Amino acid sequence: MVEYLIFLAISTATFALFALGLNLQWGFTGLINFGHIAFMTLGAYTTVLLSLKSVPLLISVLAGAIVAALLGLIIGFATLRLREDYLAIVTIGTGELIRLVVNNQELPVGDTWISGAFGVQSYPIPLSTEPNLFFRLVMIGLLTLLAAVTFFTLWRWIRITQISRTTDLDKKITSKEEFASRLGVGIVLGILAAAIYISGVIGLYDYNPKAGLMLVLLLILAFVFWRLEILVRSPWGRILKAIREDEEIPKALGKNVFWYKLQSLILGGAIAGIAGAFFAWQLGAIYPDNFQPQLTFDTWIMVIVGGSGNNVGTILGAVIFFAYDALTREVLPRIVPLDEARLGAFRIMVIGLILMVLMIWRPQGILGKKEELTLGK
Repeated sequence: MVEYLIFLAISTATFALFALGLNLQWGFTGLINFGHIAFMTLGAYTTVLLSLKSVPLLISVLAGAIVAALLGLIIGFATLRLREDYLAIVTIGTGELIRLVVNNQELPVGDTWISGAFGVQSYPIPLSTEPNLFFRLVMIGLLTLLAAVTFFTLWRWIRITQISRTTDLDKKITSKEEFASRLGVGIVLGILAAAIYISGVIGLYDYNPKAGLMLVLLLILAFVFWRLEILVRSPWGRILKAIREDEEIPKALGKNVFWYKLQSLILGGAIAGIAGAFFAWQLGAIYPDNFQPQLTFDTWIMVIVGGSGNNVGTILGAVIFFAYDALTREVLPRIVPLDEARLGAFRIMVIGLILMVLMIWRPQGILGKKEELTLGK
């Protein structure tokens, strides 16, 4: 159970990081990116290929993020001056183009060149060797600090809404609903954080390399989330929201809309590139078929369900998606008498049904704001 929880934590945190990049592009800037997997593919392959050349892992990850950001720069220069549908068409084509190129070209794997169709295996993974007791205790201390910060942040996030509910009588009903939703979400996330913390402590003490990878990933996710929260509340983030609503207004105020869109696409791509490195490290071996377009649309589900334009909602969407995936894999075979292939199709049908109900009941997502809704723009 501990190993399974660590596996779920890594999967959820990886795609939460991946979804944060998409949320920056779509939720805050209004850029329709249907090829987000392209950034993850470049980040994953750049990281593992460089690490096989004995490049330090930190430098390899940064290089993967830079290459993914450069792809965003190229796509942006090609499409951002055109209508939004051009960006959607180009990105989904780019995602498949990169996957097919990797599949059909020879790659520099170590000292030899190997066909991309054979995949890349046996590359270095962070903290794969068992550290000494002192370093394991330091890692447990870092995980404890991260858990404490998480609990405090959740408490403050809930408390802010309660204070506004008691001081603003005009918005009492709306704030009450928001407080109830935040309280429920906070309790769920708090329970999950406690489960991950306990599993992480056990996995780090009786050392499991996946627990070390989980710790590094959670620290990166927390750092990216913290910086994005600061960015989207800054004047830069407010300009992105203005572009999302009506780009003619920031243009009239003298803002270079194209440059801000390009920055959003580049930064979101770099974040996805970092997520690609952790995706590759979790798998232990990567093949082109690991980067199917379906991963992009799964990430769109996470962003929409959690609430576009809300970073906490994006993480919540990732948690819900993987909780649903894990529960249905374990529970549905005992309830629904179907073979494995039909059961997989049934699970997708249920996801579609949930999305339809959500779009009718709460089109802005669980934590999204209806006044900031861009889906019907």
